[in-house]
Amino acid sequence: MPELPEVETIVQALKSGGRGGRPLLGLTVDEVSLLWPRSLAEPMESLELQRLKGQCLLDIKRRGKFIQFDFDDDLLLFHLRMSGDMRVANSLDDPEDRISLQKHDRFVIYFNQSTSLFFNDTRKFGRIWLVKTADQVTGKLGPEPLDESLGPMQFHEKLQASHRQIKPLLLDQTFLAGLGNIYTDESLHQAGIHPMRRSSDLTLQQAGRLLEAIRSVLSEGIRRNGASIDWIYRGGDFQNYFKVYQRTGEKCFNCGQPIQRILVGQRGTHFCPHCQPVPGNENLT
Repeated sequence: MPELPEVETIVQALKSGGRGGRPLLGLTVDEVSLLWPRSLAEPMESLELQRLKGQCLLDIKRRGKFIQFDFDDDLLLFHLRMSGDMRVANSLDDPEDRISLQKHDRFVIYFNQSTSLFFNDTRKFGRIWLVKTADQVTGKLGPEPLDESLGPMQFHEKLQASHRQIKPLLLDQTFLAGLGNIYTDESLHQAGIHPMRRSSDLTLQQAGRLLEAIRSVLSEGIRRNGASIDWIYRGGDFQNYFKVYQRTGEKCFNCGQPIQRILVGQRGTHFCPHCQPVPGNENLT
């Protein structure tokens, strides 16, 4: 599943051009086409999508793992889920002879200036919302980890308020928005914190170190255009700089001990048993 750096990379490319497409900001919607009705989460009636026709695209934003398109009167939000992606292409001038669709395209926006935006989703888990306010979709998300208004003390207080294992807690989008399996494992390793450690056991110093590690790992992921580890998302190279993720049995770059893989909250989790020591059995139950 694309995580914060991958989604941010897509957003920036859609705004300014990249990944083979032209910038979308300022274009006007000529037509929309919903090819897989179940992709539309809200509203239930697909005909409502037609109200986008004639609206200008003002901005494209990221909130957590959501992509938000701001039009004149409406907001269009996407969640890529397991296999979603977006591409921009030039359309042909004849509306009856649009650019050829790809096999797993689920939704298309045909803009003016012969430009089209395609939402491709092989596994059909991705979702689309057409709403008036973003809070209707993203209102329950936690703070953005890269938002500097989230300080170490506030982060520590949030950790203390929960008694969950730290790995599942960081994956909880209502706690912190945007982290997934890859960047959580990498952040915990950089901070030297065992993934099964109870969040309420972390000191203020450890919380600060973890927040710093999260920001460092995410920023590096964005700088490298995310991670391309399968056929779903392409174009990034952060996978070439993983310290623990998918490196089971390989030597830790810090200490030389083999990286281990365990299940934490039913999620495959990679860590170094030397750099991320178990604090005590009482913290694992």
